[in-house]
Amino acid sequence: MADKSVLIIGAGIGGLSAGCYAQINGYRVRILEMNSVPGGVCTAWRRDGYTFDGCVHNLAGSCPKSVFHSMWRELGVVPAIEMHAFDELVRVERPDGAPLVVHCDLDRLAAHMKQLSPDDAAVIDELVIASRRFRDFEMMGLALAGPLGRLAILRVMPTLIKYSGVTMTRFAGRFTDPFLRRAFPTLLYDGPDVPVLLLLSFLGRMEIGDLGWPVGGSANFARAIAQRFAQLGGEITYGTQVASILTEGDRAVGVRLADGSAHHADIIVSNAYGPATIFEMLGGRYVSNAINAYYDSPEDRVEMGVHVSLGVARHLAPEPHAIVLPLNTPVIIAGEERDRFFVETFGFDESLAPPGKSVLKVVFATSCKYWERVHAAPERYAAEKAAIADAVISQLEHRFPGFRQEIEVVDVATPITTKRFTGNGHGFKVSGTRMMLAMLTGKKLSQTLAGLRNFYMVGQWAGLPGLPLVAAMGKDLACAMCRNDGKPFVTA
Repeated sequence: MADKSVLIIGAGIGGLSAGCYAQINGYRVRILEMNSVPGGVCTAWRRDGYTFDGCVHNLAGSCPKSVFHSMWRELGVVPAIEMHAFDELVRVERPDGAPLVVHCDLDRLAAHMKQLSPDDAAVIDELVIASRRFRDFEMMGLALAGPLGRLAILRVMPTLIKYSGVTMTRFAGRFTDPFLRRAFPTLLYDGPDVPVLLLLSFLGRMEIGDLGWPVGGSANFARAIAQRFAQLGGEITYGTQVASILTEGDRAVGVRLADGSAHHADIIVSNAYGPATIFEMLGGRYVSNAINAYYDSPEDRVEMGVHVSLGVARHLAPEPHAIVLPLNTPVIIAGEERDRFFVETFGFDESLAPPGKSVLKVVFATSCKYWERVHAAPERYAAEKAAIADAVISQLEHRFPGFRQEIEVVDVATPITTKRFTGNGHGFKVSGTRMMLAMLTGKKLSQTLAGLRNFYMVGQWAGLPGLPLVAAMGKDLACAMCRNDGKPFVTA
């Protein structure tokens, strides 16, 4: 029997991963990508010699001890890309005292926090002991585990139960020191409502060198997987907009492009924006109560939805790579008062800037609807972005004296930028409980659609966010295809 053909809509990481593993297993795969480069939201952009990264922060699988490391090897990321390990997670500064430095070495972290607040020694010890339980248990790694492999969660079940439902803010309330109470909720990308279990997992894994950075950033990372796909014989057609998914007798048979041309295949996979796939390309014909419930109330909040990226004629390598920076005076950014900035410096990756220079980025959570209203008036949109850049630069001048004069490039990206570049719209809505259940059971939100055969979805809209999880979903999808076709699944 001839090898089956597969059409994948979108060259995001999920689509690239599914394509690679499908090619390895004898399928003939073509990816249709609306953009001119691979990666989807895993992307970066160049401005006058500077590369501004739009995605990666801490990559699970950067360390060989991670279960994701072998997947990145199968996908061509390693050894092609060097992995940089961090020695700090973040540094929370303050104007009137020593900062909180979240060292990856947990003994060093404990000693440092006790120096800041000796009275909180018991809480600090509890934090470190709980974090160490995740050194050898990779919670996100459950995405690659089979039913028996998921039983490994039993080793940390008491810890999971103890901290289930506990947010960063709630745990912070246990500290007696006022600074630690203020600083602790910001430690994980300045997300006060993030489950503390996620921080415990980060601290445990970073102590063994995981959750680092792929040198060259998101674009380099995506290119490596696209190159692996090409080496396996796959084809990517760029600049190709899919308008609809063709069906016959409740079976997906192909796609129709925006230019009117039709392209057929045995299996259709969408790595595109979930609402666009389900309600536009398929016309809402294949939905379930769960899908309707999820998409009927779209998430307006977009975490890290605004990126203010700056190319500066300053060597920032000595600076912490992540800083929570309190402001002496709050400022209004995208219609909201902000009393602190989450700052990322990229001096540790010299490939992102000209020699002796660096990239710095400040990110903000924002409202998608706010930017839709502002964008309706192009002049207001441009003025708003310029005002945000000026406010950010003015505040950074206090932390980095002389900074304004050293700025060579300014770039402000918003949710409108993301939608124009990738097709993705509103924010992604997922609870910590849902993430845990999905990883434990392997059940995704919408990897298939009821009543539609020969069709799959992959990517965060089909399951869970994060590069390792969507890549694992692509691997799992190719495995499911093999299982349906009665053939063994191989990875090399």
